[in-house]
Amino acid sequence: MTEFHWKDEGSSEGLITERQFVISGGKKPVPGIIWFPETAKGPLPLVLFGHGGSGHKRVARSLMLGRRLAGVSQFAMAAIDGPAHGDRKDPGEYDQNSAMTQGTVDQVIDGMVEDWCATLEHLTGMDFIDAGRVAYAGFSMGTRFGIPFVAAAGDRLRCAALGKNALETKDPSRASAHAGPRLKRDAPKIRIPVLFHMQWDDELFARESQCALFDLIGSEDKRLIAYPGPHGTSTPEAVGQWCRFIEDKI
Repeated sequence: MTEFHWKDEGSSEGLITERQFVISGGKKPVPGIIWFPETAKGPLPLVLFGHGGSGHKRVARSLMLGRRLAGVSQFAMAAIDGPAHGDRKDPGEYDQNSAMTQGTVDQVIDGMVEDWCATLEHLTGMDFIDAGRVAYAGFSMGTRFGIPFVAAAGDRLRCAALGKNALETKDPSRASAHAGPRLKRDAPKIRIPVLFHMQWDDELFARESQCALFDLIGSEDKRLIAYPGPHGTSTPEAVGQWCRFIEDKI
């Protein structure tokens, strides 16, 4: 059984509170952070955000999106560190760019799904969170782990914003570490509304392979958006689309 602990009393800026937590009792502690509006009344909708590779729970995009959702949407947003990222860094642990067997990749994904499920369970058990209005957002590595988590969470989530990933990688040296086979199995299990973001000039994933992953998602309500630019680009217009989709569906 896992346990939830606040790590601090929280800090406030611009009527938005940011507070760190840790979930212990699993295979390894799960460090996380949550943003929420100070003045909101009643239980808040919750967005779970999965950061990209080489990032962490408080990377600039997490911070921007957390403040946007808390300040404008009046939602709560939580993020946790991915394996070997942020406060979970360990040189001996998993490296997403290493050549690995698919079995090992599945084990890492299963562990992250467990971490997200524990986060979902603990946060939705709090009085200030509306357990019936929860969404997931995550791109690139956030989709690598996000599609299996969204599939596992089922109707506990209302919608998901995903993308910047594919069934295959362009780099042959990373093929054995890529999660394509797992995404192929889990994407058809997803039934909730999905917004899928694709970068038209993505240097890591081919357009055709990204579209093939989108096609496999089992949701009747799914939308594909595409923007020019390389993998790491997310324009304010694109971020606005993520937020509006979640606001509408949650």
